[in-house]
Amino acid sequence: MEGKLIERLEAAVTRLEALSAGGVSARDLPDVGVEVASDPSIVAFDDLMANYAARVSAAAEKIGGQVLDVTKILVEALSVQKKLLIEIKQTQKPDMAGLAEFLKPLNEAIMKVNAMTEGRRSDFFNHLKSAGDSLSALAWIAYTGKDCGMSMPIAHVEESWQMAEFYNNKVLVEYRNKDPNHVEWAKALKELYIPGLRDYVKSHYPLGPVWSASGKKASTAPPKASTPGAPAPPPPPPASLFSAEPSQPSSSCPKQGMAAVFQEINTGNVTSGLKKVTADMKTKNRTDRTGIVSAGEKETRSSSSSFSKAGPPKLELQMGRKWVVENQIGRKNLVIDDCDAKQSVYIFGCKDSVLQIQGKVNNITIDKCTKMGVVFKDVVAACEIVNCNGVEVQCQGSAPTISVDNTSGCQLYLSKDSLGASITTAKSSEINVLVPAAESDSDWGEHCLPQQYIHVFKDGQFETTPVSHSGGKRNRRPVRLKRWGQTGKEPSPVLVTYDNTQTVCSVFFLGRK
Repeated sequence: MEGKLIERLEAAVTRLEALSAGGVSARDLPDVGVEVASDPSIVAFDDLMANYAARVSAAAEKIGGQVLDVTKILVEALSVQKKLLIEIKQTQKPDMAGLAEFLKPLNEAIMKVNAMTEGRRSDFFNHLKSAGDSLSALAWIAYTGKDCGMSMPIAHVEESWQMAEFYNNKVLVEYRNKDPNHVEWAKALKELYIPGLRDYVKSHYPLGPVWSASGKKASTAPPKASTPGAPAPPPPPPASLFSAEPSQPSSSCPKQGMAAVFQEINTGNVTSGLKKVTADMKTKNRTDRTGIVSAGEKETRSSSSSFSKAGPPKLELQMGRKWVVENQIGRKNLVIDDCDAKQSVYIFGCKDSVLQIQGKVNNITIDKCTKMGVVFKDVVAACEIVNCNGVEVQCQGSAPTISVDNTSGCQLYLSKDSLGASITTAKSSEINVLVPAAESDSDWGEHCLPQQYIHVFKDGQFETTPVSHSGGKRNRRPVRLKRWGQTGKEPSPVLVTYDNTQTVCSVFFLGRK
């Protein structure tokens, strides 16, 4: 009798220790058995939070503010995932509607972070986006098989972090010489996913979560009240695990542009939605139309025509060879995942958006884009940036050539495999190239490409060298004027002050000799 009592006490202590390590209270969990609480995968998840999540929280405590708030939600989402992993071991595999309801607590935790990035842009926007985009990696738990439309769990974690790393690198660059706490937070966040979560999934769930064959059935959402006799409504679609606007792979996007037109023609209902034009609707019979166009109407027509030139947003594959991404505004989760080395990508007229190209393509062209971010792996020919303003491009693989033409404000992030790339610039300004350090734990190195040159005619030809600036200080050098004021008198020595653009700012007269 005494031995059984001791065993029960030890089991209770083991369960409470496992729950407290993950930050989940016992009342929040179902009736968890000792076998589940001490399962190696659950214990390993506790180690993940203790070794990696705790380091992110410690750095956030030193920073405070919104960084601390978003880190608390991140830890909360990890705790929710632990709770779901425990429930999966005691629950039968549900259908799609049941899975959406089952994962609803995790979706709600992720939505809290996405809500922090909306509205007025925060001073810690890069921190918030980095944490928010990284939480999409927790959706590996929704993998149900090859036909579910997701990548394998390990690949999903890596791909999700690649999107978040775009903003995480911006934190490292911004604070590397300002505040080491922010740098520590960014590095700890990366290690939480790579290698932390990736290695955890690889060791315990490489093929997705394992549901219980003899456990209880997952609860589904209660059906809405309907009119008696009416047919039952269809089940709701799966809920988004990332945000209200999830990333849409290019392979699953609806047909747009000419592809949609041909699809509509093939249906045979082309004229079903047209309205009949009556006599009073014809222009010649309308009394409100005259031949005189006022100045105000001219301005209205010109402004409306310029707006219509933008056209509808596009993300489609044309003729099987060219991916076209046009007029995307405010879309942070654009993804092209179904591409090959024979295809090219053309990005035009996009603003305040982020595009991720997963796979090797032949050529990438970014044309007339503003505040656009592009992340790609490998390119066979070249990546071209033309007529852009404030763009950021990150190469995660190799790129033999990168050209920047007529662009103002361009940040290039190169990987170790792309350090040998040939970068060509013309009529461009504010171009910075960031390269990884020799050691993995060191900061990135930032290099500014010159935009001013000195041309000197020497030995029968011009020699061109870049202008060397000395920070923000003004360069002063004494010069003599050939003539000043009266003819035949000795000119006064003067001191001319130049700024960094070699523009004369002021002239100081030092008096006559």
